[in-house]
Amino acid sequence: MYSWENPDDRVAIVHMNSELRQAQLELLSAHCATHQLRLRFSTDDLARFGQRDILRKSLQAAAALSEYYTSIESKIPAVEAEPPAPLPEERIGEAIELVSSYLRDQRERYFHSAAPLTQHQKALMWPYFSHALLDQVRVVELNGERLPNPPFYAEARALGFANLPEITHMHSLTFLDVVVFNEKVTERCLFHGLVHAVQFEVLGLERYTELFVRGFINTKLHFSVPLEAHAFSLESKFMGSRAHRFSVEDQIRLWVKQGRY
Repeated sequence: MYSWENPDDRVAIVHMNSELRQAQLELLSAHCATHQLRLRFSTDDLARFGQRDILRKSLQAAAALSEYYTSIESKIPAVEAEPPAPLPEERIGEAIELVSSYLRDQRERYFHSAAPLTQHQKALMWPYFSHALLDQVRVVELNGERLPNPPFYAEARALGFANLPEITHMHSLTFLDVVVFNEKVTERCLFHGLVHAVQFEVLGLERYTELFVRGFINTKLHFSVPLEAHAFSLESKFMGSRAHRFSVEDQIRLWVKQGRY
């Protein structure tokens, strides 16, 4: 069993949590794909007409994962906490303004030190994104530092939100048309950051922020907010089959039209 007092164990624990985060992202992608099935097809139709070998493998994988994570859950020390009281609309409005101001301020802070996408990056990301967006977006790769958590986190936690995303542990954060990377820019992470840039472009800052805040209030988890879940879903699609390219903007506008954000 690992011990935080052992220096070698501390390194192993860091690696373990890195792999855990990657597993969580893959699980989220699978969850999003399954959610699409749930929205479009009944369980009866899937049971009757779904391809048998694929259904069997999916059921086996889901059962094995459920058994594994349930065994872990039973060993997590219980922490008793009363659920937060529903937020009044006035406080929700204040939260939206805080997040909106934070995103705007961070965009201004990093814009002048950000660099345009390279021609190689643009070639990788087209035609998933328009030429106009690829010319507009700028990126920053932080070296030796990481984005700190927003200053309003203390107030948010006082309201009962214990699952706020740890910005310092995220690969990147998109501030409108500026994507700031805590770690080295990768093809996958760049795609994810650009999805959020398109969401900002289509929805506008105020609407994006309102949807994000209300989504977080409803789901209590950053990864379950529809804006974020959709970005991971498109990211998984992007990493899947490159033979079937798609327009991210079209996908986002479809979700907006369907009221899924």
